[in-house]
Amino acid sequence: MARHGHRIMATTDTPASGKQGILSRHARFLGPLRDNWRRLARSVQRRMPKRLYVRSLIIVITPMLLLQSVIAFVFMERHWQTVTQRLSTAVTRDIAAVIDMIDTYPQDDEYENVIRIAQDRLSLKIDILPPDPLPAPGPKPFFSILDQILSSEIIRQINRPFWIDTVGNSNIVEVRIQLEDKVLRVFARRSQAYASNTHIFLLWMVGTSLVLLTIAILFLRNQIRPIQALAEAAECFGKGRPMPTSFRPRGAEEVRRAGLAFIQMRERIERQIEQRTAMLTGVSHDLRTILTRFKLQLALGSDKSDANALDNDIADMQTMLEGYMAFAKGEASEDTGSFNLPSFFEKLREESKLRERNLETKMSGAANVQLRPNAFARLITNLVNNAYRHAQNVRVNAVNSKGSLIITIDDDGPGIPDNMRDEVFKPFVRLDEARNQDAGGTGLGLSIARDIARSHGGDITLETSPMGGLRAVVKVPS
Repeated sequence: MARHGHRIMATTDTPASGKQGILSRHARFLGPLRDNWRRLARSVQRRMPKRLYVRSLIIVITPMLLLQSVIAFVFMERHWQTVTQRLSTAVTRDIAAVIDMIDTYPQDDEYENVIRIAQDRLSLKIDILPPDPLPAPGPKPFFSILDQILSSEIIRQINRPFWIDTVGNSNIVEVRIQLEDKVLRVFARRSQAYASNTHIFLLWMVGTSLVLLTIAILFLRNQIRPIQALAEAAECFGKGRPMPTSFRPRGAEEVRRAGLAFIQMRERIERQIEQRTAMLTGVSHDLRTILTRFKLQLALGSDKSDANALDNDIADMQTMLEGYMAFAKGEASEDTGSFNLPSFFEKLREESKLRERNLETKMSGAANVQLRPNAFARLITNLVNNAYRHAQNVRVNAVNSKGSLIITIDDDGPGIPDNMRDEVFKPFVRLDEARNQDAGGTGLGLSIARDIARSHGGDITLETSPMGGLRAVVKVPS
């Protein structure tokens, strides 16, 4: 039993070891091949042009050249071979007919008729030569379909000793055939036995290819030029230089979208830098004012009224710092999520009761919108609170359809003059020129709201409300 079990183990181990040996041999063979292929690919990639225009030309020209080469090789080879085969067969058949006439009418006075018939009817010039030996075989051409096909046809149809001369630029093909007591010399035009009009096809193929390549290069250059202009504009902006004045989105739709996105990004970055600069200026001004009051209060004394004043200043400072922080993180990253408009409007109605304001809300379309919930809630809250501050009655209408969300906020307050509707979106700009901190607010609410709207790909506009006050229109993609 032990010996039998040992044999079973031996027979099962042998194929496994054999497979491992085969796999190892394959691995030793394929490993260097794979490494060489990778080195070749890296070498080609290093030598490839780096510019988009040159690479695009290679992408256009290379397939056309390959296609034309394949067509030229396959079609021309078939054309030469088929047509030359038929022409050589016909010429050889005519020569065989001449030989039959010579053999049928061996009298010397009949050769003139054979020569005449061959020249008039068959377009062949023949001579009857003495029975001298045929010339020595000449050098064979490296590539000649005519020499190969004509020789094979003479062997097949006539089957006598022969000598042919197809070498050279002459338009005449000479054929000598050894007869019993004479030599038949035949001069035939090369076009009778050979497809000599192939150059016309080559000229047409090359000519049309050049025309197509010219048109393709012109169109390609027009398509590449907007991309080059976009790259130049991005490079200038990255180096802090002014953007070229001639730059504008043009070209294909994708290139136009990329150019428009770049312009919007550039405007957004410049606006952000401007707002951050204004914010730092405002922070410096406001904090300097409160610090001055601190110094005065500390210098005048430290009674209970001064302590209350200090507490009020600290509360004002905390309010300002919270506003600055909200403005600074107005475009902070937040994941997109589902935002339920009806539930948010319910919170606004509850807040209106606490503020003793009248709020009407109306909703049409889908209730859920894919937005950044916290940021968008801050946007609408800032606009509604601004309306609460100046009006008694507020109306909010939301329409979600056709891929966009439009929220209209109307109030019956004093409104904003037309010439100030763009200025109020700038940081720290308020309608009261005195910038009295005791009046409440930091002048950042509308700035934060517009930043949030534009970060969603939308915007905020101000209009005159039918209620007599101000209308704020928020439009963002949904």
